[in-house]
Amino acid sequence: MNGRIYLIPVTLGGDDFQKVIPEKVLSLTRQLRFFIVEDIRSARRFLRLIDKDFPINETEFFELNEHTGETDIVHYLEPVFRGSDIGVMSEAGLPGIADPGSRIVALAHQKKIKVTPLSGPSSVLLALISSGFNGQNFTFNGYLPVKPAEKAARIKELEKKSHEGYAQIFIETPYRNQKMFESIISTCNKDTILCVAVNITLPSESIISMKISEWKRNIPSLNDKLVIFAIQ
Repeated sequence: MNGRIYLIPVTLGGDDFQKVIPEKVLSLTRQLRFFIVEDIRSARRFLRLIDKDFPINETEFFELNEHTGETDIVHYLEPVFRGSDIGVMSEAGLPGIADPGSRIVALAHQKKIKVTPLSGPSSVLLALISSGFNGQNFTFNGYLPVKPAEKAARIKELEKKSHEGYAQIFIETPYRNQKMFESIISTCNKDTILCVAVNITLPSESIISMKISEWKRNIPSLNDKLVIFAIQ
């Protein structure tokens, strides 16, 4: 009998994993010995966090990132056909959201392999439900362009869509968060509402939704923090 693919949630930061991941999910994760991961070092660190005696040396890791070729991905599923289960893990949150894990999940469906999602934190969804924005119609846009002119044009495009009733969610690399914030408040209309969700599930968590005009009077410090941006 073939194994299955488990989509494993990872904490969004910090060490208090029991606060955000159910015990049944932790117990199942501790039993797995094959993992497809975005980053091997962070995966090992997480497994040792949830079990200080986790047998890392008896575990096989397959790295899946933007540089992984399609021929490599096919081989990652071989343990399943030998009857072993495989866990798929992002660096943080749920695999497949702002993460290349969807590639292995799509292949698993093609190969008729059972895929089982497990409950855990998603910074994108937690930010949305905390924002007060439209949860019936929304779009997650991932990363926006880096070049200032292209970024500003993309923000204006998203702002237009948000005013049509679709909340727009996006992210940035932590060290560029401040520039992203500055681009948003200098580009958007003063009455557009911006949600800035910082360090979700951590002790330093902050989730604030205000008009652009209000944000201009309350500039936060965002660099090197985990931030979700949303506009409506």
